[in-house]
Amino acid sequence: MQGTRSAALTVWRDDRVSVRDAGDAVVMTPTGTADGVGIVFVPGAKVDPYAYMATFRQVVGDGTTVVITKPTLNLAFFDTRPLSRFEAHAPGVRTWTVGGHSLGGVRACQLAAGPDVAGLLLLGSYCANDLADTDLDVLSVSGSRDGLSTPAKVAAARDELPASATSVEVPGANHAAFGAYGAQPGDQPATVSRRESGQAITAAVERWVRDLR
Repeated sequence: MQGTRSAALTVWRDDRVSVRDAGDAVVMTPTGTADGVGIVFVPGAKVDPYAYMATFRQVVGDGTTVVITKPTLNLAFFDTRPLSRFEAHAPGVRTWTVGGHSLGGVRACQLAAGPDVAGLLLLGSYCANDLADTDLDVLSVSGSRDGLSTPAKVAAARDELPASATSVEVPGANHAAFGAYGAQPGDQPATVSRRESGQAITAAVERWVRDLR
């Protein structure tokens, strides 16, 4: 699923954000003062990594580094490369976290079990492995209209996360609201605009990042 050109252009034209293709990842860095926090983000299955640039534009503009991986065969489960491979693209980052959308989030949960990971970001996703006893700083953002990572599925997997995890449900947001790539088979129609859901997602991620600094 290709990224939406107009959404990508808003990022390329934002002078607060630097974007470079590192071959195995899309690296987004702030042009201003960096906050020392980095997110290695794993795309959903068969979703263009560039589709997530708009999702993180404001977060990067505020100082956080985001490395969006390019999974093997566009499927996170086939990608066995270690987190360190992607962290190497931003050696100035002091605090590393991992995140993902949809099946990319399931893979991020597996990577989060490794050492030296401070936090986990789930967008329209949930864990299949047990992280309940970890000290990870976890944020799970879901949509009330998500037809794939449904509210029921997200709730059923809540026990896999630490008790301190923060859960935010965006009213009216669907599965495709977490990236700019158009409609997705199996999803429900959103009942809020992409702008509204995007603002809610950004606000939640920004609060989470502030706790990590």
